[in-house]
Amino acid sequence: MSSRLRWDPVLEEWVVIAAHRLSRTFLPPRKWCPLCPTRAGLPATELTEPDYQVAVFENRWPSFDTRTEAGAGAAGEASGLYRERPARGICEVVCYTSDHDRTLAGLSRRQLERLVEVWQDRYLCLGSKPGIKYVFIFENKGEPVGVTLHHPHGQIYAFPYLPPRIKRELDSARRYHRRTGQCLFCETLARELADGRRLVAVNDTFAAFVPYAARWSYEVHVYSRRHLASLAEFGPAERAGLAAILKEVTGRYDRLFDLSFPYMMVFHQAPTDGRKHPGYHFHLEFYPPLRARDKLKYLAGCESGAGTFINDTWPEESAAQLRGSKAGKRRP
Repeated sequence: MSSRLRWDPVLEEWVVIAAHRLSRTFLPPRKWCPLCPTRAGLPATELTEPDYQVAVFENRWPSFDTRTEAGAGAAGEASGLYRERPARGICEVVCYTSDHDRTLAGLSRRQLERLVEVWQDRYLCLGSKPGIKYVFIFENKGEPVGVTLHHPHGQIYAFPYLPPRIKRELDSARRYHRRTGQCLFCETLARELADGRRLVAVNDTFAAFVPYAARWSYEVHVYSRRHLASLAEFGPAERAGLAAILKEVTGRYDRLFDLSFPYMMVFHQAPTDGRKHPGYHFHLEFYPPLRARDKLKYLAGCESGAGTFINDTWPEESAAQLRGSKAGKRRP
């Protein structure tokens, strides 16, 4: 059965029902990794070449239905309280390298720049397709966040609608822009650069910081220092700068507890819905589930049931730890 969208009338958002994904590949042995290049004498993998730099292909177990065009209508939609329609969209896998044991932090600067170029290409290509309103680039790293394949890779979902979190950001950015004429994200970044306590890394084109109201203990946001709406506006300086700061942030994560740090990395950028979004600003967000070396942050009752995060650490202390300094115990 193909994926379907069902409307939640209480929260007023779409939920994707993709029951076929229950059968997807789950933590196979290293020698059977489907994202490694095909080796002589072994079954064919998703990548038939003996080696590759970066590879992109459609997900074999997509959350959206790729068999029909994203803008082909809403056959099956019902009226009234319950609504359902095909989950038409595109899901791609992006393999960062053919090296199974590498991570984003272990890639060279040039490899990371090449990866940024691929992300930029996919944003432009997928965003130009009919019916695609949002191109969501992300990576799930580590078993604590539910990863099913250890090979270094990320994913891209081309949505037929605006995801709820993105819509909330767009709405708040629009209201702030109308009220002040300024970009909410530019103002936030200016305050973080002036304060300095929550900064983790800075270069000429990007700045990384633990947000003032961080939900995760070691959450980090990466903002472009120039007002850019999306990857479409990146030039060579931005591609090089993003590669550099990604290497620095992920390296700091790994050094924090001397382990390969699990995280969710998500790209937030302008929709591809054909509308103007002058107050929106390109940024990345990292959500690591660790709150200590041997403790995970679970989305339990308050987070899942009430929608309110409870953070066990002060953002200023987390940023100091990531910078490599010792955080004091005094309340900021």
